[in-house]
Amino acid sequence: MLYSVTHTTKYDYDAPVSYCHNIAVLKPRRSLGQELLEYNMTIAPEADEVSERVDFFGNYITRFSIQKEHRQLKVTTTSKLRREYEQFKTDFRSDKCTRVTLDQAKENLLKTEIEILEAKQFVLDSIFINKTGEAVEKYARESFKPNRSVFEAAEELMQRIYTDFDFVSGFTSVSTPIHEVMEERKGVCQDFAQIAIACIRSIGLPARYISGYIETLPPPGQEKLIGADASHAWFSIFIPGFGWVDFDPTNNQIPGDQHLVVGWGRDYYDVPPLKGVVYGSGKSQLSVEVDIARVV
Repeated sequence: MLYSVTHTTKYDYDAPVSYCHNIAVLKPRRSLGQELLEYNMTIAPEADEVSERVDFFGNYITRFSIQKEHRQLKVTTTSKLRREYEQFKTDFRSDKCTRVTLDQAKENLLKTEIEILEAKQFVLDSIFINKTGEAVEKYARESFKPNRSVFEAAEELMQRIYTDFDFVSGFTSVSTPIHEVMEERKGVCQDFAQIAIACIRSIGLPARYISGYIETLPPPGQEKLIGADASHAWFSIFIPGFGWVDFDPTNNQIPGDQHLVVGWGRDYYDVPPLKGVVYGSGKSQLSVEVDIARVV
């Protein structure tokens, strides 16, 4: 499956900005069943400095600064991706994946293999997911039992979040604490991914945050709207002896070809699409449009 992705972020300022410095995580990374074929970033006004590097987690990070007065910042990226992930989903139902229990997983995490050591960093607290509290662990232990399959528990956790939490755009921000989302039982895909990660870490297993896109298909007979797609987020759990398995609690499904990966980290803080600082006064208005199209 070939996809073309256009992501446009625009900031309109009500007063001139004299300088801005930004960090973007918008270039899709290579991952299981995914290959980046083409990529381009356009910045307006033209950036005075631009650099790209690969971060600790293997994500592409672009830094840029604009050192002239402007009242609007517009960043547009275009990507072409090959996605062949569906072929791996049958492995998730294999005995190697589904027979690992919670007790077995925690015992295997004591090993010193490279894969284990790399995964264990995702058990630790992170900027947005720390000191999760009793409510989170109690919610997690309803699914995760000592002798139960980790895969089955994670799948059930995904289903419970989908059922128990309401998708309410605008109710939360990126800085809304986990405990508040737990209490109110509402949020967006970023919140649901981080709730799941907090639950999994609370019982001692590694979980990471996945940032990307999901193709949304229109009802039969209707044309797809430009800009109808949006940035998306889901979570991945590490099952020792098998590897990482992704789950999408917003849509109650194991991601497939329609889920396009941009990057991953400990939580949203590691992979925000665009963040930065500006020198100026007044407020700004943010608008984001994402369009995903299948390439014939």
